[in-house]
Amino acid sequence: MTFINDHFMINNEQGRKLYCEVAKSLPIIDYHCHLNAKEIYENKSFENINHLWLSGDHYKWRAMRANGISEEKITGSATHEEKFHAWAETVELSIGNPLYHWTHLELQYYFGIEEVLGSHNWRKVMNICNESLLQKEFTPRSLISRSNVEVICTTDSPLDSLEYHQLLQQDSNFTTKVLPTFRPDEIFDEDAQSFTAFIDKLSELTSVEVKSLFDFNLAIGKRIDFFHEVGCRISDHGPIEITYQAATEQELEVIFIKNLNGEQTSKAEQNILNSAIFLMLARHYKARNWAMQLHFGAIRNNNSVMKSKLGINVGFDSISDQCNLASGLNGLLDAMAKIGALPKTIVYNLNASYNDIVATTIANFQSGEAGVKSPIQFGSGWWFNDTRRGMENQLICLAEQGLLANFIGMLTDSRSFISYTRHDYFRRILCNIIGKWVADGDIPDNKELLSTIITNICHENASKYFGF
Repeated sequence: MTFINDHFMINNEQGRKLYCEVAKSLPIIDYHCHLNAKEIYENKSFENINHLWLSGDHYKWRAMRANGISEEKITGSATHEEKFHAWAETVELSIGNPLYHWTHLELQYYFGIEEVLGSHNWRKVMNICNESLLQKEFTPRSLISRSNVEVICTTDSPLDSLEYHQLLQQDSNFTTKVLPTFRPDEIFDEDAQSFTAFIDKLSELTSVEVKSLFDFNLAIGKRIDFFHEVGCRISDHGPIEITYQAATEQELEVIFIKNLNGEQTSKAEQNILNSAIFLMLARHYKARNWAMQLHFGAIRNNNSVMKSKLGINVGFDSISDQCNLASGLNGLLDAMAKIGALPKTIVYNLNASYNDIVATTIANFQSGEAGVKSPIQFGSGWWFNDTRRGMENQLICLAEQGLLANFIGMLTDSRSFISYTRHDYFRRILCNIIGKWVADGDIPDNKELLSTIITNICHENASKYFGF
């Protein structure tokens, strides 16, 4: 029996049936990823397996550094062969890390390679992969289609032209929807100079001279309208902390003008302004029936030496902590609710010790007014939590504190065109949990009910929730 089979990660018979008969073949709605719309549109072949597999993958880079691999063979100018060899030497030692599972799921699903990758066979595996990449089945669009993906939501700056999203939508030969996501991180940048540079570009794009919060609201609303016209139905935010601090309009205007003039604001002032901008954006999202994603809890680019050498987003990030999360998250959602501006919201928690805080907080703001079940969602295990343990913790916590059956399921959060096996990974974990509950006598062995729940979590709930 091969390492990856229908029993992989599923330790009970009911779970295997749910996986094989229900979950395995369901289409994918990837509502949060970092794929590049231009690369999808241009549909160029990959030069080699490193281009597809190792380039930009900070998950793998972290593991390679832990294995004593020189930076030259990770992000440096070593040959493609040397880099692949270094990764093969690392992956065989990565047992217990999800990279070990993801690697072999991808090798089998996309390349038909059932061997376990290691230092003994790296060249053979590399050659098979490189030969496969010459075939038309391995272009970006083909990989997406082979993965049975219905919808892809990319991650895009409010200043993006979205030209490649529009070109893809005009191409009738490619049926997967590629939609933008509104990610306004620049608005919340603590560096005043970065904020003013953003405002200058925003003013130029919208023909609105931004001199006040009112002007800013008008200009950002125009960009949101543009994104909506191109099919966007989701926003995304990546704050380190979730806080809420109310203030008067006069106080807000003073702080905003300070930012606009490039003056550095204090932490307290920034919290006040960020709170007000979140409310402003939430009004726009609610008015257009968008979902708002909150990915919080990452502290990024911590190794200053390596940041100076390599730049940002290269694998030196960590889980953060936060005081008063419960009051901050409840306060922010309540402030939105009080002004009728709480949109459908997905809260992703990076620090798993806060799972119960997040799960019990979102329960405070559920209602039937949005026309969907569980409009406030506890997002799937994210980044450092898209492991088996992280996913199980999130699923069990949601089940205990809310309604697991209404969960909108998994996403890739990836830049790779072959990371869709992460949906398979999630589905195996989900089916194993529910199958175990059946085996333990915790829930009845009701095939019809359980099949419906699995189908909904893996596909239908997301389809209804976002309304793509």
